[in-house]
Amino acid sequence: MPVLPLLEARGLTRAYREGGRSRAVLRGVDLRLESGERVALLGRSGCGKSTLLNLLGAIDTPDGGTVTIEGVDLGSLTERERTLFRRRHLGFVYQSFNLIPTLTALENVALPLELNAIPPAEARLRAAALLDTIGLGTRDGAFPDELSGGEQQRIAVARALVHRPRLLLADEPTGNLDVETGARVLALLRERAEVAGHAQLLVTHSLAVARTADRILTLEEGMVREAGDGLAW
Repeated sequence: MPVLPLLEARGLTRAYREGGRSRAVLRGVDLRLESGERVALLGRSGCGKSTLLNLLGAIDTPDGGTVTIEGVDLGSLTERERTLFRRRHLGFVYQSFNLIPTLTALENVALPLELNAIPPAEARLRAAALLDTIGLGTRDGAFPDELSGGEQQRIAVARALVHRPRLLLADEPTGNLDVETGARVLALLRERAEVAGHAQLLVTHSLAVARTADRILTLEEGMVREAGDGLAW
């Protein structure tokens, strides 16, 4: 019996209304990720990368096509089932961080565990261990507005990883980091993919970051393609 891919998208389409007209953003996207695979997605601003992430992450629904994660067709789930599936199996790193301002760094990282009914004491221990790993163990009591942009970015990465998701979707995961810290975060992402066997889709503008992935894809004119050797971004 063939092994199912961790993620498979087929024929995804999505359009938006602008000024009374429909603008197609995705025009039949096909995408496949295997367990343990790290894939980078390059594309210019406004090309639909965030739209695609929202469809793959069950935040939005496509106009056409299907998204299947480990054999589960997201389109067959109710809104509540999609929410629970997202909470248990997916991790997100948002470009805008989306940290909760009234929670400390530790509380932000522990939140996905607590939402998944992990006892608070255990959730905080696991969150604290991950904060140590990313070099922010001494900042566990700081609130987001007391953290630098780079620190907030690392907290967002830790929050996305703490519940050991099957699929990580990251929008510019090193966009606010210096070279050294960015390399540390990328090493952590690679280590987690290898150990946990989950898949990662990294949206980035950086060709240097993309080249750390197993494969590079581009999103152009609403279609996803394998990047060629002559790619220049």
